[in-house]
Amino acid sequence: PNTEEYEAVRETGFQSPLHSPLSTFSIDVDAASYSNLRRFITQGSTPPKDAIRIEEMINYFNYDYPQPKDNTPFSVITELGSAPWNPNHKLLHIGLQGKIIPTADLPPSNLVFLIDVSGSMASPEKLPLLKSSFRLLLDQLRPQDYVSMVVYAGAAGIVLEPTPGNEKTRILEALDRLEAGGSTAGGAGIELAYATAKRYFKKGGNNRVILATDGDFNVGASSNASMEELIEEKRKDGIFLTVLGFGMGNYKDSKMEILADKGNGNYAYIDNITEARKVLVNEFGGTLFTIAKDVKMQVEFNPATVKAYRLVGYENRRLNAEDFKDDQKDAGELGSGHTVTALYEIIPAGVDTDFPIPDDLKYQKKQLKNNGNELLTVKLRYKKPDEDNSRLLSLVVMDEEQASSENFRWSAAVAEFGMLLRKSEFAQQSSFSQVLSLANGAKGKDAEGYRKEFIEMVMKVSERPVTYMNK
Repeated sequence: PNTEEYEAVRETGFQSPLHSPLSTFSIDVDAASYSNLRRFITQGSTPPKDAIRIEEMINYFNYDYPQPKDNTPFSVITELGSAPWNPNHKLLHIGLQGKIIPTADLPPSNLVFLIDVSGSMASPEKLPLLKSSFRLLLDQLRPQDYVSMVVYAGAAGIVLEPTPGNEKTRILEALDRLEAGGSTAGGAGIELAYATAKRYFKKGGNNRVILATDGDFNVGASSNASMEELIEEKRKDGIFLTVLGFGMGNYKDSKMEILADKGNGNYAYIDNITEARKVLVNEFGGTLFTIAKDVKMQVEFNPATVKAYRLVGYENRRLNAEDFKDDQKDAGELGSGHTVTALYEIIPAGVDTDFPIPDDLKYQKKQLKNNGNELLTVKLRYKKPDEDNSRLLSLVVMDEEQASSENFRWSAAVAEFGMLLRKSEFAQQSSFSQVLSLANGAKGKDAEGYRKEFIEMVMKVSERPVTYMNK
């Protein structure tokens, strides 16, 4: 039986800047939704609606953004064009590019592999694929990087004390001995892994638990709420988290997402060895080394130029306006070399719309300051990984459209595909043929072939939409 679990995703409608001038959210570098979606489409089945998180689809791909120039850990670019699915609307593309730190210059690591060896992990796409994935990761490690291994099934135990990264034989022997069997005490495993990471904590280093599981915890602290509490407590020790999801049929996406979100972490879904290579080799620095934590974005819209706006995706990442300045409020992490992209669909002032937008208010002064041609202001807050106080960046976006870049067209194509799959009420004039024409014209260098694979996936769905689209 299929017992997969996903957190509900409720799309938000258009907001009026007169009622809600601020849009605030946490960045999200996870891309698990995209590889999980690919698994469904490869198998010829419909991805559940709540498995489709559009921002994770967009952020699966890297974009050609400039490296930061000064000591800031990331650069910010913005681009304005028309929305492909409604030419009367505008699309704002915001891109963040994390500073690339060469592997040789990365701080030493204290990595704790936390591996689920319960009975549900026995199938080939789980523990065996996990072992092959970790072999790829080991090749990236240096003598100053230490690895420990904690396993959990009915109970949790240490199977490898901290071992230098160049002692590959010892690490591989411990990995190869692992076998799946028993029930799953996820909470106990997490406790032990964090205790191990804390015991061997490297000051100024990269202290991280790497959890590999199908998320099917069924012993001890296993409800989503108790897992959340456990992980929030642990992140205070300066230990980061990477969650790698494996398997199908009983896959608990909702649990993994909560753990990574609350545990200063990131989350990837490994459906094959190529994805393992992407996450653990090609994006090694981005996956395992945080360069900025608690990264939040707040956009203020100018009602003189904007009638209404909508953030595409990020439904589970919304923050209250006051959370932006609150340094106690957790938000997403950015890794070395990672890119993060966010899209806003904008209905310009003076454009008619059928989407419901609140009426003008009676008691609010409707004085529209004439800020010339300003469309909006983007503000970002972030902390350095070892600091507790946030720093602020801000930039103004003018109401001027440019010739659209490959970055803009590619992200729009991926967003449009996500809306079609979700049968989104905001899809408007979206079509598979438009997705394909945008994507084919924005493939770029595509050295790894990830974009080519996306185009093939869109073609597969467009040939049999009844099979893949949500009812």
